[in-house]
Amino acid sequence: MANVFAYESSELDWCEDNYRYSEHVVEYFNTVSSFFFFIVAPIMLYLLHPYAKQRSLAIHMVWIMMIFVGLFSAYFHMTLSFVGQMLDELSILWVLAVGYATWFPRKLFPSFIKDRSTFSRLVLLITVITTVSSFVKPTANAYALNCFGLHLLYTLAVEMRCCTDQKALRLAKLSVALWVLAISCWISDRLCCSFWQWLNFCYLHGIWHILIVMAVAYGSTLVAYLDASNEIPYSLPGLEYWPCDKWAVGFPHIVLSSSPKTQKRC
Repeated sequence: MANVFAYESSELDWCEDNYRYSEHVVEYFNTVSSFFFFIVAPIMLYLLHPYAKQRSLAIHMVWIMMIFVGLFSAYFHMTLSFVGQMLDELSILWVLAVGYATWFPRKLFPSFIKDRSTFSRLVLLITVITTVSSFVKPTANAYALNCFGLHLLYTLAVEMRCCTDQKALRLAKLSVALWVLAISCWISDRLCCSFWQWLNFCYLHGIWHILIVMAVAYGSTLVAYLDASNEIPYSLPGLEYWPCDKWAVGFPHIVLSSSPKTQKRC
């Protein structure tokens, strides 16, 4: 049992040279770059709070879970242990599951599901089963990640077909561009390692960490904007960028132009 906690007990080994800068850290740059999650997550929690207050405070769980993704990623790359790998991959699964349960459009629910709480319980059940199965057969998590991720991308594409807001369309393009760049770094690090070692530049997986955090920031804000337009349209949601909206770059967030809807009470 202790072997699963041992350094380099994972079958994965990224392109970066091991123990190059520290005898206690296997992949130094990959470990340090994981802390970018700790910078972005609090900013996004703050920026999305007005939207979360009106929609649901459960939305904050997405970026709280992203902090754990950064923590477990740092632990994995510091040790390359099997447990670190599992924690890293499963934390990503739970981020996707929370986002799926929170933002999946109600109009696309299966016919046998009538409300979001039932849908959320179903997603929770599937995620728990996958988590347990992953410790028996680690590839189960990879299948679940692909299923969640691909279906979310398909759903987003369907939703964007009806969108005419130019800021939202631009945000979608930026999200896709960041995601493509991030995936390209990840794949190139895995498949072209000898080339990058020849160039003495073995840091693409660390760059993937930075790009994917920003891709999630842009993509999740886009999904949240579409969700706000469907679930709380009376709040007149809009998109802005922090720290300066005139730059049209930075951290995207939702602004609500109207006060909460007044509900009649008997």
